[in-house]
Amino acid sequence: MIDPAAARQPVVALTGATGFVGTALRQQLVASGYRVRALYRPRADRVLKDTDNLEWIPGDLADRAALATLVKGADAFVHCAGSVRGARREDFDRVNEQGVLDTVQAAAGEPSCGRYLLISSLAAREPQLSDYAGSKWRGERALEANAGRLVWAALRPPAVYGPGDREMLPLFQGMGRGLAPIPGDGKGRFSLIHVADLASAVVAWLASEGDSGNTYELDDGHRGYDWDTVLATASRVLRGNAPIRRLTIPASLLRLVGGVNLVAARIFGYAPMLTLGKVREVTHADWVGDGTAFEHATGWRPVFGFERGLADTLGKPSAH
Repeated sequence: MIDPAAARQPVVALTGATGFVGTALRQQLVASGYRVRALYRPRADRVLKDTDNLEWIPGDLADRAALATLVKGADAFVHCAGSVRGARREDFDRVNEQGVLDTVQAAAGEPSCGRYLLISSLAAREPQLSDYAGSKWRGERALEANAGRLVWAALRPPAVYGPGDREMLPLFQGMGRGLAPIPGDGKGRFSLIHVADLASAVVAWLASEGDSGNTYELDDGHRGYDWDTVLATASRVLRGNAPIRRLTIPASLLRLVGGVNLVAARIFGYAPMLTLGKVREVTHADWVGDGTAFEHATGWRPVFGFERGLADTLGKPSAH
């Protein structure tokens, strides 16, 4: 028998719930009083058990029956699943564009579902740089064209980090050992966001009464970092103010490695991270996001500056 109190809790359908961002998001949604119905890919060695206010739905984004089960009775849909590795455009579009199309159509077809939120990427601002960036932009266009009656928004976070992240952790660990590999000329500026702040932004949007049809950039309130600031902060947090040496990696070397990696990936059938497109992304000069519009629309405020966030990521004490 369903607890009447639980029955009154809003239900969120969630994709990508087993990933780095999705894990933080599903935990914060449950902690905020939502019931979460989460899609996951079943495997022989993977059995996910339901817990209080969390129900796992086996299937994938191409499984229409699974999507119908996922969204049935849901109040909102959050598409957090994303493909970040690939050797070809279709490797990214399958999840980042087609996955948006399939999920927004499922959400629009469920009478109870009124809201749809896409976790996109700041990379969508520069779709010409890479297949990944282009796929994120095309996903936003698919949402805009198919949302219909749904109240919708797309969030564009910058680089996301925090406990459990595997992409940026090697960089931070290298800084802790006193060495920082810097791609390209090292003159670019970029924003960052802690995964807990990204999750709280999602919760804030779900609770807001903001207008539909907006694409919002996010950041941690700092309005952009340069490498000098990042290394100075890492020196304080990780090394007791001991210096961190820069290891500059020329863009030409990155392009060479990316090109070789791409050819090898296509031959051997694996999904590479470093490709020519990724090199164009990481050496792009301006990845500064601005979360002001989202803050005004929802009242959300980030709580993790980089010093606190870096300490939290690596389990170090912080002064803030």
